[in-house]
Amino acid sequence: MIVRVSLTPPAPGAAGEPGWIGVAIDVLRATTTLTVALSNGAAGVVPYGDTAEALRHRERDPRALVCGEREGRIVVGFDRGNSPFEFGRDVVEGRTLAFASTNGSRALLALERCDARWLGSFVNASALLLAVRGAAKLHIVCAGKLGRFALEDAAFAGWLCAALERDGATLDGGAARLVAPLAPANAEEARARVEGASHARYLGALGPEFARDVAFCATMDAVDAAYFV
Repeated sequence: MIVRVSLTPPAPGAAGEPGWIGVAIDVLRATTTLTVALSNGAAGVVPYGDTAEALRHRERDPRALVCGEREGRIVVGFDRGNSPFEFGRDVVEGRTLAFASTNGSRALLALERCDARWLGSFVNASALLLAVRGAAKLHIVCAGKLGRFALEDAAFAGWLCAALERDGATLDGGAARLVAPLAPANAEEARARVEGASHARYLGALGPEFARDVAFCATMDAVDAAYFV
């Protein structure tokens, strides 16, 4: 296996190509939230870079839920924001999510030419590792924050890279080798990496419900399945 990492999202379609498997990482909060939504029976996810495009999706599919955020907060006209606690089974089961978030959507769109795009987060870490172990070529894209490095995403990318390297994978490129030492050794270290990140502090300052999101996003293996979109 060859593993590459992008610390921030490149242009749509620029990460990977047919023959590659992608992993999008936005620990706080998109890939965590979408993992929860799919575990609760959502029919699928369609990522959008633009909020207006996501709203137009609902015109074509009235049952779709338009979801996401800008600067952490729900967009006017959207059905749901970007909190994992907004996507219970009673809300999402059988419904497609038209999803536009500040950072996570960009990571997903960067991988749109890959054979599959898996959702990566600490809440489904072990399940994701099992899911991608058989890939020949893996490109991990960290969402970052507004085009800049985000510690929580790099830490999870490092965890995945370190685990795959132990299985014999080759880390290709400086970014993959850079993040591997950031891998938390256990669930407690994972929580510390996430809760100590600058984006976690920003979200926490928005209110207690956002602080609750951060605490959940820092929880290792809360979901026992992996999902692709």
